[in-house]
Amino acid sequence: MPTKVLLDTDIGSDIDDAVCLAYLLANPACNLLGITTVTGDTVLRAKMASVLCKIAGKQIPIHPGAQNPLLIEQKQPHVHQAGALSKWAHDTDFSRGEAVEFLRKTIRANPGEIVLLGIGPLTNIAALFIADEEIPKLLKGLVLMCGVFSNQIASLPWLEWNARLDPAATDIVYRAPAPVHRSVGLEVTEQVRMPEAEVRKKFQAPLLRPVLDFAEVWFKGRKDITFHDPLAAAVIFDETLCGFERGQVTVDWKSDLLAGATLWEPRVDGPHEVGTTVDVRRFFEHYFGFFR
Repeated sequence: MPTKVLLDTDIGSDIDDAVCLAYLLANPACNLLGITTVTGDTVLRAKMASVLCKIAGKQIPIHPGAQNPLLIEQKQPHVHQAGALSKWAHDTDFSRGEAVEFLRKTIRANPGEIVLLGIGPLTNIAALFIADEEIPKLLKGLVLMCGVFSNQIASLPWLEWNARLDPAATDIVYRAPAPVHRSVGLEVTEQVRMPEAEVRKKFQAPLLRPVLDFAEVWFKGRKDITFHDPLAAAVIFDETLCGFERGQVTVDWKSDLLAGATLWEPRVDGPHEVGTTVDVRRFFEHYFGFFR
């Protein structure tokens, strides 16, 4: 049976969210039950998500969620890639203020069956866990593209973007007792990069064409795509693509300089699993295998 998935995304900022959504829509092992958007103009983000759903021919509920972090000022207000929306058919009418309740009702209607995939700031997910404290235990699993868990790689920042955009929400989510609490962090996802020229060659399938249009904004400032979010999604369906280690994640959400830091302690009985390695070749074969 296909795996039931709920996606929470800040599609429209980093291009990898759109790359991830295309993968979930193309993968027959994924039963995507709904999409919630987070941070900044969440309605614009919902419109972008609807482009891909329409091309996939799937009627998937899309709910704009929280626009601002729980406690700090907004650091990601704009949705630059939405400039390509005029090229593609998309929905324009979305319910407001219902994202958390949609997630709550859907998870309660499918206890133990849903993987909640978070690939943006964790504001919506934290609000969900506050609204209904039983929800984490009712999940099949919680999978996040979030955090940095290795201090041994000097070239990486201490803070990962999703974690730092809402540190208080990040802390709430990492305290939640989900049956499977799995994170793929920056030190692993940074290994799955593709240069612009190769992206243009490979992104020719119908579902990837709008992604390529969205990427035109991205390529104005960068010359490659890093598949952060698609890697987190892929391990839902093939966990052997990454190696994982158990331990404890503690979030610094109060300090001025390191708010959002994900502090990692390996521990065999720890509540969290974090990615430590990735088979890059197998990941790309897996991803593009659904777009032939």
